[in-house]
Amino acid sequence: QVQLVESGGGLVQAGGSLRLSCAASGSISSINAMVWYRQTPGKQREWVASITSGGSTNYADSVRGRFTISRDNAKNTVYLQMNSLKPEDTAVYYCYANIVRVGLRRGNDYWGQGTQVTVSS
Repeated sequence: QVQLVESGGGLVQAGGSLRLSCAASGSISSINAMVWYRQTPGKQREWVASITSGGSTNYADSVRGRFTISRDNAKNTVYLQMNSLKPEDTAVYYCYANIVRVGLRRGNDYWGQGTQVTVSS
């Protein structure tokens, strides 16, 4: 069984910073893409940033230049460093990973439970 566990959310003032972590655990052979999404009540889940197994990154326009995604393959962990936070960044942040389990050839999709980020003005 594979799990993704997020941490690092909280309450911060506008202009502040937070660092989210998402650790994968279980019977893991390899991890392909790792992605951060966010969602606010009544809205669809929004893609924030992604990183490939090789370290290539992409960002939504709304966060480019303020957020940085990174990963530690040895720890099966993805991070999201969020700087210059704005009230509109308030959301539940979810991590996603495509993970190949030991003994399998194809990856499956896994989601974390979400962590709340609240930015006050």
